[in-house]
Amino acid sequence: MSNASSLAGRRIVVTRNLETASRLSSRLTELGAEVLELPLIHVVYEADKQATADIFGEIAQYEWIVFTSAHGVRGFFKLFANVFEDIRSLGPMRIAVVGEGTASAVREWHLKVDLQPEEATADALGDALAQEQSLDNLRVLVVTGNRNREDLVKRLNEAQSIVDTLEVYKTHLTDLTNNPAAAVFRQQGADALIFSSSSAVQSFGRQATQLKLASGARVPALASFGPQTTATMKQAHIPVAIEAATPSLDAMVAALEAHFERH
Repeated sequence: MSNASSLAGRRIVVTRNLETASRLSSRLTELGAEVLELPLIHVVYEADKQATADIFGEIAQYEWIVFTSAHGVRGFFKLFANVFEDIRSLGPMRIAVVGEGTASAVREWHLKVDLQPEEATADALGDALAQEQSLDNLRVLVVTGNRNREDLVKRLNEAQSIVDTLEVYKTHLTDLTNNPAAAVFRQQGADALIFSSSSAVQSFGRQATQLKLASGARVPALASFGPQTTATMKQAHIPVAIEAATPSLDAMVAALEAHFERH
């Protein structure tokens, strides 16, 4: 029996931004896939200086810090390291995350994740926090990006939590009109296209004309990096053929392999 991966010989489009595409691309290449990197989004780490100063001035007063993405973790600790010399300056706050990728980014700082819901969504995290303790007067810092959904913050505010948000990165939608990889995709298509985030879905929708496949090109199976991305795809009426059980590299690769074992 052959041990070859079902991804061998498959062309797979990776839409993660260039800063984070390499790990997924490398893993797929190791399994024999042909990878086409099509960065639909571009992430820039930046934050308002006054807001950062205000929050860091009270950093030890928060009971929880919430990260909903690995980008949030990276952006936050980049700022943190510029201000504080000791990780203990975080104080006694507990750490909550959405998704295994976000949890892994936290653990890179040798910090323990205190709360991670089984379902990788902000709604599930809100439920988990409510089950953990009363949300009334709870001091919470939510680390965000410019395109993050406000559902969790709204829920915490409605529960009378004391919530501050710190935007540490901005997600920009890229223009692929003159991108060489986009030209290859239009002419040849692919076996699968991975949407890595809701922002990638939005960017794809806005560039439908630039990404229209030529006659005879392979029509890719559309893959979601996790439940939140799947929800955005469904809202945009984009069919979901493959879904990672959790938003992590391992889960995405496993879902792709399972799909192509069947097809």
